[in-house]
Amino acid sequence: MRVATDIGGTFTDLVYIDETGKIGVAKSHTTPPNFENGVLNVIKESGIDTKQLDTFIHGTTVIINALTERKGVKTGLITTKGFRDVLEIARGNRPDLFNIQYKKPTPFVPRYLRKEIEERLNYKGEIIEKLNVDRLKEIIEYFKSENVEAIAVSYLHSYSNPVHEIETVKYIKEVWPEVAVTASHEVTREWREYERTSTAVLNSYVKPIASTYIDRLEKELSKIEKDSNKYIMQSNGGTTTFEQSKQTPINMVESGPVAGIYGAAILGKILGEENIIAFDIGGTTAKCSLIDGGDVKVTTEYNIERNERSAGYPIKVPVVDIVEIGNGGGSIAWIDDGGSLRVGPQSSGALPGPVAYGKGGTEPTTTDANLVVGRLSPKNFDNDVDMEKVKEVIAEKIANKFEVSVDEAALGIIRIANSNMLNALKLISVRKGYDPRDFTLVAFGGGGSMHAPALAKELGVRKVIVPVASSVFSAWGMLMTDLRHDYIQTFIRRVDDIDYDEFNKLLVQQENKAISQYEDEGVEKDRVLFTRYVDLRYIGQEHTVKVPVPNGVVTKDTMADVIKKFHDTHEQLYTFKLEDSPTEIVNVHLMALGSVQKPELSKMEHNGLSLQDALKEVRPVLYEDHGWIDTKVFDRSKLNTDAIIEGPAIIEESSASTVVYPDQSVTVDIYGNLIIKTGV
Repeated sequence: MRVATDIGGTFTDLVYIDETGKIGVAKSHTTPPNFENGVLNVIKESGIDTKQLDTFIHGTTVIINALTERKGVKTGLITTKGFRDVLEIARGNRPDLFNIQYKKPTPFVPRYLRKEIEERLNYKGEIIEKLNVDRLKEIIEYFKSENVEAIAVSYLHSYSNPVHEIETVKYIKEVWPEVAVTASHEVTREWREYERTSTAVLNSYVKPIASTYIDRLEKELSKIEKDSNKYIMQSNGGTTTFEQSKQTPINMVESGPVAGIYGAAILGKILGEENIIAFDIGGTTAKCSLIDGGDVKVTTEYNIERNERSAGYPIKVPVVDIVEIGNGGGSIAWIDDGGSLRVGPQSSGALPGPVAYGKGGTEPTTTDANLVVGRLSPKNFDNDVDMEKVKEVIAEKIANKFEVSVDEAALGIIRIANSNMLNALKLISVRKGYDPRDFTLVAFGGGGSMHAPALAKELGVRKVIVPVASSVFSAWGMLMTDLRHDYIQTFIRRVDDIDYDEFNKLLVQQENKAISQYEDEGVEKDRVLFTRYVDLRYIGQEHTVKVPVPNGVVTKDTMADVIKKFHDTHEQLYTFKLEDSPTEIVNVHLMALGSVQKPELSKMEHNGLSLQDALKEVRPVLYEDHGWIDTKVFDRSKLNTDAIIEGPAIIEESSASTVVYPDQSVTVDIYGNLIIKTGV
């Protein structure tokens, strides 16, 4: 049995697949700050026999929470002499360009804990000045006196040759084994001094937090089972071992959200839909990503806390290219200083949650609004919902301010939330040169199926797929993932001057390193699969474009095909190409997958029930542009593959509701997925 658990801002989800392909799900409230308790609770609620557990995969928000809430440890930085202030200087390409009062984000390491040391390499990795070990001793003693708990080491050009970083880390571990330490080359081998230093610092900042959490989780799991393979979901869409995740926890920064994206790609391949827009609405955020031809896009240009006013903090590790906004079921509706209605990014979270949860929430949320307009039913909650209280809060905080009815205020909240989500969907499609009409929307998360049909129609998407167990789909995605490691090496060479012997030697070195790492993790060589890329650009450009490179020996003819693909991709992304301009390689990227056996999806069996048997009730629902309509409400668990439902309709399951609008229709496929035709 394969089991996956995913910690979200509001709920902790579980999905399991047994040897017959049967899927089971469970959901429990997230339990901050002791998140492992929520994992144990949801395992208990699922009723699974833990003795049958073969593989356990876990996605967590512990890392991103520690960063955004500033709950990491006191961290020091050791860097090359002259580069102490690289975190302070950062980049000049700030998002709020014309704001003369703009302030750069405060570094995670204050200046008094950033120390310089004499050492120097040139850009080729050749030693110019040896490491000053005496100075290193002084720095360590100073950090001890300041009660530093973690150290980041980032030296100039160490992406090319990490010899001095290796020497430094070895010394620190000998004289101070208790302190957590990260060398920049351990987390990234790409150039960009600021980004590489930031990544090393953030990894050190959360390293003790990650180790403590994973150790606690492993200890608690050992009480109920002992022999399963245990993995952690990474931001690149693959998994890694518990032990490796404690060394480079920064790779878990988007651990949970990316699993759903990867799951959408897998589901798309099963259903013959390789052009997918993955759309996930949880309790706190909405996330989306575009999958072109089955290819999940991964980037190292990732920033936390970046928005229209702040540059955020760069993390130069592979992360699935995802757009995330603060709009979910728990997003709070509020009125800004200009008198406009806003929804999010503030969230009611798991505690106190929306007003409907009855846990002390006092602010109106998207969930509360969906209850008022009839899209959610009070009967579908774990608790007794006080609808009068829900309406009272919306009236007091929103409706009375605009002198409108509670119904109109609730619908307004939903419209604002949808508008925010639509902008995010456009960012990953239209804004990147893709026509949404060529894609299918896969909607998941607790709120995905409730909002997706309206958004898809607005965007021009013809089909929406709501997968089985949609509310816990990210956990399902984890069950379908392979182990994954990425090896990225800066290798700046003009393509017309490239030494193919040198280039192929680097590729072989990366592959050998991957095989060696997987052997240490118990993965045989014949289970390791390689996919290679190069980051290319025109000479003089700043940005690069990632292009696949065929396996095997790379020749001049091979590279000519790669360059052609680069020109075409550049034109798609930036509307132009310069075929006569010289190009250069910036990075070489090897993606190494350690394949694991995945269960096959079981097909749905006819349960003998009719569509009338699946009908739960008829209730009034408020729709944009249509007003209140008496709407049939169906129990998803009783629908068969021959079911055809014309909108308007609501299809309910234990933790999600699918809203089918007038002029839309829905069918059920052989796996139990809902297929919605949007009427576009």
